[in-house]
Amino acid sequence: MASLSDLLEERGVLLADGATGSNLFEMGLQSGESPELWNDLHPDRIAANYRSFIDAGSDIILTNTFGGNRFRLGLHDASDRVGELNAKAARIAREQVDRTRRPVIVGGSMGPTGEILEPLGSLSIERAAEVFAEQALALEAGGADVIWIETISSLEEAQAALAGAAETDLPAVLTFSVDTNGRTMMGLTPSEIVKFTAGTGHRPFAVGANCGVGAADLIASVINMQHEVRNLSLSTIVIAKANCGVPEYVDGKIVYSGTEAIMSEYARIAMDSGARIIGGCCGTTPNHVRAMRDAIDGHRRGDFPDVEKIESKLGPVSTGARSQMLGDLSIAGGARRPPRERKTRRGRRR
Repeated sequence: MASLSDLLEERGVLLADGATGSNLFEMGLQSGESPELWNDLHPDRIAANYRSFIDAGSDIILTNTFGGNRFRLGLHDASDRVGELNAKAARIAREQVDRTRRPVIVGGSMGPTGEILEPLGSLSIERAAEVFAEQALALEAGGADVIWIETISSLEEAQAALAGAAETDLPAVLTFSVDTNGRTMMGLTPSEIVKFTAGTGHRPFAVGANCGVGAADLIASVINMQHEVRNLSLSTIVIAKANCGVPEYVDGKIVYSGTEAIMSEYARIAMDSGARIIGGCCGTTPNHVRAMRDAIDGHRRGDFPDVEKIESKLGPVSTGARSQMLGDLSIAGGARRPPRERKTRRGRRR
């Protein structure tokens, strides 16, 4: 089993995988079905999805367990199958990795519970931590190398997920979805995210952003995280895992606008922004990842990109993300933290 820290030290920048849900849809998954049930029903297809990203050059692959907690599985009458389905997903990934001649990390994916935590909701942090621990322990038993917490929007759920992951002997990483004008759905800025992870009792191995509204805003989030990392004199490893463009409904199905050329530019700009783990989220195929592999291998990190460069290569940056970026990079200590926004449910990683 590879060590994430050792591999990162050896290679400097690691390439993660792409999407799970949208690629499984191409294999026959139907809208409304639970991808996690495929770990039992179609293990060959799950193995093929993992293998496709390994062959494309990924250093990290994530398990098909984004919605593998008991609340999300309960929507499919499978809340009693958390241990089984998560362990199977990790075991299938482990088998594919162990067949590979180079080191590849198995990240045990844990997405949001889908519930609203206190004080706005009824789920306590303590109960949520128990739910996350149940999933994390199953992922560890199946052979995961790291617990990969993703698409989080609130500090309460982040706290619970990290506490749950801490029940294992594995390191944990944490990524938030910054998708509401430069903030998460709960109004968190990238700066606040870094401050939280620096002060939490279960500090993650790495922190970053995933999903969101496109590569341009995600890069802005990464830069704003880096500003706070420097401001606090931290040595935090930052992750970038952007969607492959924006979703569009074409001929009866959802497609993403990102091309291989755009995702290659995104990978290079993510490197310039200081991200040390770079991947794709919704809509990112093995072909996109292969192009990102070539881009990373052929690029030497340059200066932080400015707004103009990001927009010229990746498209518009939202007003909120832009104002944070400009303020953070030119006005020392400048902070703009509006009231927290109304909390809503997150979707699954596609």
